[in-house]
Amino acid sequence: MNENNVTAAAFKRGVLSVVYRVETNLGRIVIAYAERRKLKKLREGERKLDVLRKTAKFIERLAVESRATIVVGDINRRAKERMEEDANSKLRHRIHQWSVSTLIKLLDEKPIHVEKIPENGTSSRDPFTGSLVKDYEPLVIRAAVRGLKRVRVVKITLRVAKVSGRIVERDVVGAINIGLRFLPSNGRPVALASTGAHDVRVMLVSPHGGATLPDCFAID
Repeated sequence: MNENNVTAAAFKRGVLSVVYRVETNLGRIVIAYAERRKLKKLREGERKLDVLRKTAKFIERLAVESRATIVVGDINRRAKERMEEDANSKLRHRIHQWSVSTLIKLLDEKPIHVEKIPENGTSSRDPFTGSLVKDYEPLVIRAAVRGLKRVRVVKITLRVAKVSGRIVERDVVGAINIGLRFLPSNGRPVALASTGAHDVRVMLVSPHGGATLPDCFAID
């Protein structure tokens, strides 16, 4: 999880099957409200909570239909404080506004099984090769996202790195590694089946719409 998306990696029988990226855009909402607050008091909290509720509902549906366990990378207050040590003022503000704890609370209230595990280091190692990922670079893409009433084009900033000839994305790497960290080692979980990476789908989702299922979802 970060300020603008929730990435969920779904595992079926210990093998990665599909990755969902839910575009919440909470960070953009926070910055927009912060810049306009001097002129008018707006209902930032209600809008953010609505997005989080719809995101939690989407995750719940996937978990129920798949009879899956939800595995969440736990970011507590101390972890946030460590991340903020080297952040500039605007980034600090966005980190404070991350609603990770709220989303986890909403998931805990659902009739699903939620496991929380430390997520430290989950974005720094390639789950496919085990190689260390040194640097991520920003990559801006545009994609069509289906909403309730229309399809709109959104701009998405990815953080990518090249490892062993493969392009990996930071949030996807984190979600996959969280799943691998949770799955029992004696089950020999793997990021990819023997048939290769082309069998894994990546689906972009709007919390106001949906997508379409696996035994473990790992959320980053």
